[in-house]
Amino acid sequence: QVQLAESGGGLVQPGGSLRLSCAASGNIFTIYDMGWYRQAPGKERELVATITKSGSTNYADPVKGRFAISKDNAENTVCLQMNSLKPEDTAVYYCNADLYNYRLGLRKDYWGQGTQVTVSS
Repeated sequence: QVQLAESGGGLVQPGGSLRLSCAASGNIFTIYDMGWYRQAPGKERELVATITKSGSTNYADPVKGRFAISKDNAENTVCLQMNSLKPEDTAVYYCNADLYNYRLGLRKDYWGQGTQVTVSS
């Protein structure tokens, strides 16, 4: 099995910063894309940022210029640096990986458990 483990969430004041991390571990796999999604109470889960195997990035409009996604291929990790945080950024943030699992012989989406980010004064 492949596991995604998120960390770095917490409570921060408006204008502050947080850095989320997600590490993939388990079966031998090749990662195609990794990304971060978020879901606030009463709202649908939405894309925050993604990064491809080649390093191309994509950001949702509300976070452009404030968030930065990065990866470490050797460690199979993806990070989300979140700056200038706003109350509307409050949500549960989920790590996502689109990968090929060699043990299963399948390309499959995996999701982390989620980490709470709360932006409040």
